[in-house]
Amino acid sequence: MSEQKSYGLLKGKKGIVFGPFDESSIGWSIALAAHREGAEVAVSNIAVAARVGKVKQLSEMLGTPLILCDVTNIDELNAGFAELKEKFGTVDFIVHSVGMSQNIRKEKAYEDLNYEWFMKTLDVSAISLHKIITVAMQHNAINDFGSIIALSYIAAQKNYWTYSDMGDAKALLESIVRSYGPRLAKRGIRINTISQSPTMTRAGSGIDDFDKMFEYSNLHSPLGNASAEECADFAVMLLSDLSRKVTMQNLYHDGGYSMMGTTLPFLRLMHHALQHDDLVKQAGFEEFAPPQLKSEQVR
Repeated sequence: MSEQKSYGLLKGKKGIVFGPFDESSIGWSIALAAHREGAEVAVSNIAVAARVGKVKQLSEMLGTPLILCDVTNIDELNAGFAELKEKFGTVDFIVHSVGMSQNIRKEKAYEDLNYEWFMKTLDVSAISLHKIITVAMQHNAINDFGSIIALSYIAAQKNYWTYSDMGDAKALLESIVRSYGPRLAKRGIRINTISQSPTMTRAGSGIDDFDKMFEYSNLHSPLGNASAEECADFAVMLLSDLSRKVTMQNLYHDGGYSMMGTTLPFLRLMHHALQHDDLVKQAGFEEFAPPQLKSEQVR
């Protein structure tokens, strides 16, 4: 299934990945990497994803159950975990790779959010992690000394204009990880988030100017942006026993981007742009810059 060498890091373990949709999904890559490392991996998504996406094919490739459920719906989660235990048994790890914003899809400005959609963003992208963990614990579906990971983004800490209400959702996601951490630790279960580089996924493609975010990050990352496959390799380590004392952390997997201020090539580009009114206007810089930086004052 993968030509990459297996280290057997998850040999004998079982897990479930919530959210893979197609080959571009990070959750898809994590499921394949975990399988490569010796784990049995069940997958889960909503019913419509099984019809229009490829999650059913992924389940067939892995030879493991597809658990159809809406992670925002407690009744469906209860049924899903009951089905998982019946068909698959208890798991050693859970992966949350779920996110969605109707406000972003509909290009609603942050200062003009549809609040019903906003609540849905928080529910799907963050609160669903709390619901998954709570129901899993109630069903005793995750083993002691297990591992839970969720996928985040640096917009939880810093403003990224077009990431809109998803930035709030990622901040809430990371807060849930910190709040649940000590409670899970009573059973030796650890929980962390991976703050991944911008990645060319189906969800990412719905963000306005995502290609520019990707290019900007790549220019500022000493090692370049991390791919979905590279994220999956990092995730495998966190799911393995090698990370048994790592919990409640937000771990940046971004080629060093989060630690960089800026780079000389980028400063030169900015300086060049600020000397040319037409470039400033093309970039939309005038709209968001403070008055002293607006192009008519740059001479």
